[in-house]
Amino acid sequence: MYAIIATGGKQYKVSEGDIIRVEKLDAEAGSTVTFDQVLAVSDNGLKVGSDVASSSVTATVMDQGRAKKVIVYKYKRKTGYHKKNGHRQAYTQVKIEKINA
Repeated sequence: MYAIIATGGKQYKVSEGDIIRVEKLDAEAGSTVTFDQVLAVSDNGLKVGSDVASSSVTATVMDQGRAKKVIVYKYKRKTGYHKKNGHRQAYTQVKIEKINA
């Protein structure tokens, strides 16, 4: 069984037991979060729309962290202009516990 959930402006295909990284959530490690925006659930047949309006996915927060640094380098030739920036995106690592279809 799998479900497609929406969080942080992205969509994820998840199954029970999966560990995924989503955009940062306001939750501490060890707490439980519920994703109510379930777009589709598939067991034997695919359910979408009003069939999954009351569905939810329960997950446990495992870790809060920051991804590896991405270097952003801007350069314009012949003018001496160059700028170097770094960025580390914050994430929340969650383990999918239960899909309530």
